[in-house]
Amino acid sequence: MYKNIEVFRVSHAMATHAGSRQAVIARNMANSDTPGYVARDLVPFAAVLEAGPGSFTQKSTRMAHLNGIDHAGPYATVARDGAMADPNGNTVSVETEMAHAVSVKRQHDRAVAIYKSALGIMRSALGR
Repeated sequence: MYKNIEVFRVSHAMATHAGSRQAVIARNMANSDTPGYVARDLVPFAAVLEAGPGSFTQKSTRMAHLNGIDHAGPYATVARDGAMADPNGNTVSVETEMAHAVSVKRQHDRAVAIYKSALGIMRSALGR
C-alpha cells in the first residue's frame, strides 16, 4: 500500500541508492592498493530521479519473476571523474572515499527522515 504513494516510493529509492553507493565506495576502499584500479561511483540520485517514473522498477531475485530487473540494481556505476592516478595507475584516494561515505550516510539519513515524517503525517491523518 505504501509503495503506491509517491513520497514513500521516492524515499525508498533514495535509501536504496545510498546503500548501493555505499557498496561502491566500500569496493573502492578495498581496492585502494590494487594497481590499475579506477575509482567508481554511481550516477547521482538527482539524475536517476530526472529519468522519470520508469527508473524505479521492481527487482527480481530469480529468473521466474516477471517484469523485474536483475538483482545488480538499477544504478549504473561510472568511473569517477577528476581522480588523480598514482604511479601504479590506481585512482582511489582513501580520504576522498571517506568524505563520500559521510555524504552517503547523510543521504540515507535524509531518506529515512522523509519516510518517517510522511508516515507520521499519514498516521495523524488516520487519527492514530
